[in-house]
Amino acid sequence: MTKPIIALDFNTFDEVQKFLGQFDESLYVKVGMELYMLEGRNVIKEIRAMGHDLFLDLKLHDIPNTVARTMAGLGKLDVQMVNVHARGGSEMMRRANLAFKEHNPDGICIAVTELTSTNENMVKNELRSEISLEESVLNLAALTKQAGLDGVVSSPLESPLIHKKIGENFVTVTPGIRMSENRNDDQVRIVTPEHARELGSNYIVVGRPITQSHNPVEAYHHIKSLWEGHNE
Repeated sequence: MTKPIIALDFNTFDEVQKFLGQFDESLYVKVGMELYMLEGRNVIKEIRAMGHDLFLDLKLHDIPNTVARTMAGLGKLDVQMVNVHARGGSEMMRRANLAFKEHNPDGICIAVTELTSTNENMVKNELRSEISLEESVLNLAALTKQAGLDGVVSSPLESPLIHKKIGENFVTVTPGIRMSENRNDDQVRIVTPEHARELGSNYIVVGRPITQSHNPVEAYHHIKSLWEGHNE
């Protein structure tokens, strides 16, 4: 069973250091574009030097040449996981994966399908799609597989369909994890840790329930137990 990935939704490395300093174990953490843009590559190097695994969540989406060159640079940072956006197309994804793994052959390269903030109304009325949200996710997942990537970022609710269509060895990394499925926030397709496990997610990404907890270490271990099925 994989460790829950903690989303480090902080603005400064000082905040990151203070948060990580509460733990006496190796963690799997996620750095998103906000922290990366504010603190740069050094935040990645410092976190890795502390012994933590790292998912660099930048959701790259640009022309193939630009993304490939960027991914070559990211491949030198010794991170465990990176991502691009599947809507960039198969050529962009293919070249991104090759460039990253030239420098980091053991790293995991995945693609974002539809953001967990996306709902059916947005797909129909804003993106003007003639297919459903579910169909869009499955199409983008299939495109990701064809491009040679290891898996996708998607809602836990889509993991069973993705594994059924693409294969059990295709990784699903699922954000939108909350302690209550009735909670209102900017991610609309959310589930609990145990539900994500039941749905077949390979990795879960958890942010606020841990980082905003009064006791982050206790919250992390509680979520980890739920994810691993020890609290049932």
